[in-house]
Amino acid sequence: MKVLLVNGSPHAEGCTYTALKEVAETLNNEGIETEIFQVGTRPLAGCIACGHCRQAGRCVFDDGVNDVLDIAQGADGFVFGSPVHYAAMGGAITCFMDRLFFTDLNSGKKAFYLKPAAAVVSARRAGTTAAFDQLNKYFMISEMPVISSRYWNMVHGSTPEDVKKDLEGLQIMRVLGRNMAWFLKCKEAGIKAGVPFPVREERIATNFIR
Repeated sequence: MKVLLVNGSPHAEGCTYTALKEVAETLNNEGIETEIFQVGTRPLAGCIACGHCRQAGRCVFDDGVNDVLDIAQGADGFVFGSPVHYAAMGGAITCFMDRLFFTDLNSGKKAFYLKPAAAVVSARRAGTTAAFDQLNKYFMISEMPVISSRYWNMVHGSTPEDVKKDLEGLQIMRVLGRNMAWFLKCKEAGIKAGVPFPVREERIATNFIR
């Protein structure tokens, strides 16, 4: 089993990475393989609603979104991490998530369907719960079980050294890792026991203005 962790910070080994690394090490200790993908510092376009993903099954922009979508096909679970910018997700990871999940939806790949996901946010001081809520919405609209910890999945600090002093935050990351591992093992056991996936209904879209 494998969990893909996406670092949405422009800093490759900053505060968000420090939190994700704690989750990854815990998953490894539970026998789960991990991979951390760095969104990086290249400019990321927002979705331009061009419809290319419906035709080609891939986003028209080649800046990492398609790479993650390819990796996601073989991943069993996901953790998406973001720094907090102005009480919200960072701009780069927001563009990234919009296009990643929209491409998955329109391409019919279903790379995320019924795979567990968790959000992790990092801030110096405040704005964490707003960014945390924003991340979780991508999972819920994609029918992904959301994995929790014993508190909201957040760490605090201006530097990685500060985050390492946030003992409660690091514990939250470890509990998250163990909860993710437990869910993955339960899902695997259910599949082996022959428990079928839920019956899927055809999507109904109701417009409020007719």
